[in-house]
Parts: sequence; C-alpha cells; structure tokens
Amino acid sequence: MSFNSFGRVFRFSTWGESHGPAIGAVVDGCPPGLALSEADIQPFLDKRKPGTSKFTTQRREADEVRILSGVFEGRTTGTPISLMIENTDQRSKDYSEVAKAYRPGHADYAYDAKYGFRDYRGGGRSSARETASRVAAGAVARLVIPDVDIFAYVSEIGGDAIDPARFDASEIDNNPFFCPDPEAAKRWEKLVDEARLDGSSLGAVVECVASGVPAGWGAPLYAKLDSELAAAMMSINAVKGVEIGDGFAAARLRGEQNADPMRPGDDGAPVFLANHAGGIAGGISTGQPVKVRIAFKPTSSILIPVETVTREGKASDIVTKGRHDPCVGIRGVPVVEAMMALVLADQKLLHRAQCGDEAC
Repeated sequence: MSFNSFGRVFRFSTWGESHGPAIGAVVDGCPPGLALSEADIQPFLDKRKPGTSKFTTQRREADEVRILSGVFEGRTTGTPISLMIENTDQRSKDYSEVAKAYRPGHADYAYDAKYGFRDYRGGGRSSARETASRVAAGAVARLVIPDVDIFAYVSEIGGDAIDPARFDASEIDNNPFFCPDPEAAKRWEKLVDEARLDGSSLGAVVECVASGVPAGWGAPLYAKLDSELAAAMMSINAVKGVEIGDGFAAARLRGEQNADPMRPGDDGAPVFLANHAGGIAGGISTGQPVKVRIAFKPTSSILIPVETVTREGKASDIVTKGRHDPCVGIRGVPVVEAMMALVLADQKLLHRAQCGDEAC
C-alpha cells in the first residue's frame, strides 16, 4: 500500500521526484465555483522557492505552477485540480557518491530497506523538493477558508531564539529568515553563514498561528484537530517534533497555571484570558488562535565527512556534494503555512458535512 495522499474531504496527493521532469499535486474535494488561477498560487511558491538568498540552496528553480484540470473559465469545477511544477535545474551528477553509500540522517537507507531500490538523485521522493507541491495545494486550500488568517515565522535557529518582547509581525517578510525579531535576524546572518561556509547545517523552530478559526472544527478522539495538525506537520521532510499551544512546557506547569480561564463575552461566547491550549480543547477548536510549533532538524546533506556504510555493507565516509540548504527550516515556513491551511480546509468541510452550513 502507498501513502501519498492526505486529508479526508479536502484531499490532496503529491507526485514526482527531486530530479524528475516535474513535480505536482492533485487536489480533490475542493468546492466548486471558487475563483482560481495560477496567479493565486504563485506568490506562495515564490516564498518557498530555492535560490532567493545565500542562506538557502542555490538550486535555481522558477517554480512556476500550471493548472492542468479542475478549473473552467477561472473557477473550480468540483473535479480534481491537477497542479504541475517543472524541474529545470537538476544536477544529478552531484549524487554519484550517494548512489554508492548512504547519507546518515537522510532517508537513503530506510528507502532501500523498504523498497530494495531508490532514486538517489537529490533524494528522489524524500527530497524537500516535494514540499513545493504541498505549497501549491495549500494555496487552493486557503480559498476554502477565506476568513482564516495564517502566518508562520522562524523563532529559533541553531539554538538561538528570538526575544518575544521584540516580536514584530511586520518584520517577518523583511529578512531572509522570516524572522519577527530584527535583532535575531542579524545574528542569524552570521550563524547560518558560518555553518554554510563550514559545509555544515543548522536546525530551526518554526511557529505557525491561524486566527479566525471558529469554535467547533475538529472531532473527538480519532479526528482531533490537534492530532490532524500533528500528523500534517510531522509529514513534512526534516520535521522531528510538533507542539500544540504550550506543548512540552505545559508538563512543567500546575493545573491553575495551564488552565485557560474564561469570562462572559458581549456576544454570548466566552472570552479566554489565556491560550495555553493553542486554540484546541478536546480535539475541537475553541475560537482562539490555533498555535503550532515545529522543529526542523539540520539538513542531512553536508560537506563534512560522516561515517557511513556502502550498499554492500562496507565501512566508508561520505561527503554530500551539490546545493543544499544550510538551514532547511527557513524555507519550511511556507510549507508549514500550507499544511495548516490544508488541515483547516478539510476540517471545515468535515464540520459542515456533520453539522450543516449554519455551523460554519
């Protein structure tokens, strides 16, 4: 059995490999009649595309999307929407050593162990290149939830975190790190550049907030909004940890500290005085901002020799040539936003299916 799809009602499948002719996604379950063109998708792909600064991979891809189906006269038809992004700047020769030995920390050995065969060029299906397809699908998902505002940012690189007191959302798009703290962004320039020049890499933490999510999305037990979000975020290449709300920090609090106190609101809905739960209680949205933190590991493809074994089981060292992100978490920001949008669009349609239009 193969697992290349995500979602229940609003469902998408991605296809393609890093060094194949193209990658893409098929979005199924999108409501009909929504205005959609390539221009609605392209800005999100431009935010993720490689080669935008010296702090990301220097692979040059235009990442221009084409809509192949599911749209007629500028509107979605309710049928599958096929999206394609051509690969134009592959250098497969850079991966000749990867064909012979496994990169520690990468999926090389795991893929070989499962399939007995793998596309070693750029990691094939396990490459972060696949995430461009998710970003394209996420742009479609945003049309389903127009009243929800989603933004993500990098809050930590290489163990150096932002100062919450200096948080300025307007700064996120003013630096190459999607950083809301301008002073941290300046420090990160030196930090990431040093790792890049050393031939190494750094990990990062990305935080994502969705405001405007109404109370009631999600379902008890086996379709919890937080479990769906956790699965979505963990499916992103290089992600090794997910926290909802306070996450692990909640384990260090007392009950009265962790509670989100409520008072009556003017419209009859409660007003929350805190949001330790990240906008989700019992697997269902509370109407507060939905907050998620995601940990990205350091890029596994590095120029520093690492001990490994060959496919024949012999001891070896490997140096991964090619063009790689010194911190893959930076370009993870638009991917995290896309996965948030995809989950919320699906949850909205699931909620409507059970509770009716008025509940949305």
